[in-house]
Amino acid sequence: MGARLSRRRLPADPPIALDALPPELLVEVLSHVPPRALVTRCRPVCRAWRDVVDGPTVWLLQLARDRSAEGRALYAVAQRCPPNSEDEEEFPLCALARYCLRAPLGRNLIFNSCGEQGFRGWEVEHGGNGWAVEKNLILVPGAPSQTCFVTSFEWCFKRQLVDLVMEGVWQELLDSSQIEICVADWWGARENCGCIYRLRVRLLDMYEDEVAKFSASPNPVLQWTERGCRQVSHVFTNFGKGIRYVSFEQYGRDTRSWVGHYGALVTHSSVRVRIRLS
Repeated sequence: MGARLSRRRLPADPPIALDALPPELLVEVLSHVPPRALVTRCRPVCRAWRDVVDGPTVWLLQLARDRSAEGRALYAVAQRCPPNSEDEEEFPLCALARYCLRAPLGRNLIFNSCGEQGFRGWEVEHGGNGWAVEKNLILVPGAPSQTCFVTSFEWCFKRQLVDLVMEGVWQELLDSSQIEICVADWWGARENCGCIYRLRVRLLDMYEDEVAKFSASPNPVLQWTERGCRQVSHVFTNFGKGIRYVSFEQYGRDTRSWVGHYGALVTHSSVRVRIRLS
């Protein structure tokens, strides 16, 4: 008869601690962790993990997993135009980490675009009875809140300065000529009072000097002619190097000089950054 097989189990191999992994394998493992957890939970573990999170490789691996047309184009630009490490003195994380955390492409970079938080995020100059926030007269498609800013019988002005680098777009990406900046604004009038509306959007460098500008001055809306909102939009392309800020500026008033808030209505303002595919 043959020898009887032993039923005893062979001892299992001891588990491998993550800190014993080779550096290139540790980077691969950590690249599967969501960005926020990677920064808030993995980075404080030890110096080796901190060095991985602070370096570009783990973030490039995350970008490489986006196989959409936009994702592939962005990954190609990230390899061709990597961020300069000199800005790490201004920001606590590397530029690619900020990009993955903030996810700026396609997101509206205007804060409080409809007045749902009052005037937070806006520099405001009040004319007449000043700005007010009211409910929309009609539905504005895609707006995060159906509220709007309303002007008065003298010129009212408000502005928001968007820091593109702070929002996660690294400077070399902005300078790559592969980026487009899309701006839009909804405006309108009350039926019983005419209004005047102006929009100015300026691209500024790090010193806030103007590099490019778009202005819209639609014809005034006359009293009793229409009620509702319409959109103004523009796409900045080929704007050169050095852009850091977008200054989004709105002006409005009524045409009848009525006490109260009968001037131009503005809402759902937007600044969006997208990558050019062609």
